[in-house]
Amino acid sequence: MDTSRASWRNTTHDWTGTVDLDHLAHIRRNSAAFAPGGVLHLTLEVVAYVADEAAAGHGGLCRITLHPDGSVSVADDGRGTDTRVDELGRIVKKPVMATKDLRFFDHPEAPSLPDAHHRRGMSVVAALSTWLIHTNRRLNGSWTQRYEHGVPTTDLRPIADDLTTGTTVHFLPDESLRNAGRPSGTSRTTVDDLARLTRSWQHLTVEIDDRRGT
Repeated sequence: MDTSRASWRNTTHDWTGTVDLDHLAHIRRNSAAFAPGGVLHLTLEVVAYVADEAAAGHGGLCRITLHPDGSVSVADDGRGTDTRVDELGRIVKKPVMATKDLRFFDHPEAPSLPDAHHRRGMSVVAALSTWLIHTNRRLNGSWTQRYEHGVPTTDLRPIADDLTTGTTVHFLPDESLRNAGRPSGTSRTTVDDLARLTRSWQHLTVEIDDRRGT
């Protein structure tokens, strides 16, 4: 699609923007409101996009990995995040991490995630993560990009194709969120929590790999 970015139809995000610093700062100032329950809610925000893709008939496998450093990765076998080429030949990816989801963020009647809290979008995850790495595989190429608190710190970096499509979002929630949502001594997101809550997405097969140890 070699056309002007301004002519691209906005469905979930505004293609004319790249990073909305005010939006990201607003999320960070109100972390308790946007991530009630801490890491569990952020993980559900990511899985919701996988569920969207599966409900549209693309993919259906979701792998959630809980890493020893407190980070979480969510991988799927969908089509990958939309990536296009503008009129100047530049590769442009849909700005899902650093701008608001037009469907949910400013809407009081936004749908709820399985934890009964409103869905706000992927930018909440990016803004409230110390770092986030977005790896994307599409039929027209594969790349990865790193963010810190929602702001890109690298350009799109091409990676070798492996004949698959899909997206992996690997993020380290801010330390305050890793300890939120549970009484002292029980702050860790559990496999049972994730299995129970993700079960409501009927189009998904969810695999959970807990590598944190005891």
